[in-house]
Amino acid sequence: MDTLQLVKDFLAERLEVPGDKVVPEAELSDLGVDSLMFAEMLFEFEDRAKVNIDITSGEVLPKTVADLVTLIDAHLSQAAPAAGGAGT
Repeated sequence: MDTLQLVKDFLAERLEVPGDKVVPEAELSDLGVDSLMFAEMLFEFEDRAKVNIDITSGEVLPKTVADLVTLIDAHLSQAAPAAGGAGT
């Protein structure tokens, strides 16, 4: 799964952000992502990837696209061994 492409697709669908603007160093706030949109994004990724992305109150929220991709990829890699035995 290409996480950066997922972020690009989400931002294009929800905020009409052109794909060329969604680069790793781009600030999420500059792309129009506020706290509500961030939560919606996480729910969307959870649904698509069939993982639980649990942000604890002490965790620092991602500021850039790269931070978001890293956060999602970390949860995907933790879920991968558990998902390996489930057939769909």
